[in-house]
Amino acid sequence: MADDQQHQQLHIIVHGRVQGVSFRFYTVGNARQYDLTGWVRNLPNGDVEVTAEGPRAQLESLLAFLREGPPGGHVTQVDVEWRPATGAFDEFTVTY
Repeated sequence: MADDQQHQQLHIIVHGRVQGVSFRFYTVGNARQYDLTGWVRNLPNGDVEVTAEGPRAQLESLLAFLREGPPGGHVTQVDVEWRPATGAFDEFTVTY
């Protein structure tokens, strides 16, 4: 199997004006469009945290969105960590 088709996990912290701008809503829509599983949540410090699993190519597409953010948002920094997939998620959801 090619590297871009192997399932991986992408863990991301997005910094900037990322709460109150429908960031989680847009992230769920993008992740589901790419058939990814995992979750997105707001953090108490104003950042957004994302954990997503799926093929590397689709994760890269989600990462490209997260670097830009939705209309009204302003991403200043994205912390990215690649991990082995766990298979623990059935869908992509908002968590709290």
